[in-house]
Amino acid sequence: MRCADPRLTFPRLLGLLWVLCSAGFAHGQAATVVAPADYRLHAGDKLDVAVWKEPEMQRPTIVIAPDGKFSFPLVGEIAAAGKTPAEVRQEIETKLAKFIPDAVVTVGITDVAGNVAYVIGQVTKPGSFVMNPRINVLQALSLAGGGTPFAKLDSIIVIRASQTGQRVIPFRFSQVAAGRDLDQNVMLESGDVVLVP
Repeated sequence: MRCADPRLTFPRLLGLLWVLCSAGFAHGQAATVVAPADYRLHAGDKLDVAVWKEPEMQRPTIVIAPDGKFSFPLVGEIAAAGKTPAEVRQEIETKLAKFIPDAVVTVGITDVAGNVAYVIGQVTKPGSFVMNPRINVLQALSLAGGGTPFAKLDSIIVIRASQTGQRVIPFRFSQVAAGRDLDQNVMLESGDVVLVP
């Protein structure tokens, strides 16, 4: 029987089995965070990167630097921010190919510390909150302890940065609490600021 994917050679199959059998316990590595396949990495996220049959290349605590990059043996710098773990894995495998043919690389997320939203203003506990992997506005307000007695809950805004500038998304608490206009309760993105006046 032929493999549907010609890249799925016998060494790669063995490597994938090794990954499944060893995930979480080999070398005392940290447990991998469950994140959706389309999760995009951020500066501050932590990765566990390993190459099958190359124990000296195991890196269980890589922290993506503020510039969005990290270094890996024989490969050099990898620009990880904004990419999925699968894209980073593919890039490492491609760059390793000239040194280790058929290299099987695993890239696991051990901490999403760089995936942060901020809640500021008239809330009980303002600050930054790690999203694992996504939260909406109501959940962020809950993490911040809710509004103070002086909070103007119908004037909340979400400030979102984009390549073209900043965008403001209004959030009217009373409408959402009444089950109306629930589209306001957007899923937050890394770097979003929820401002409660």
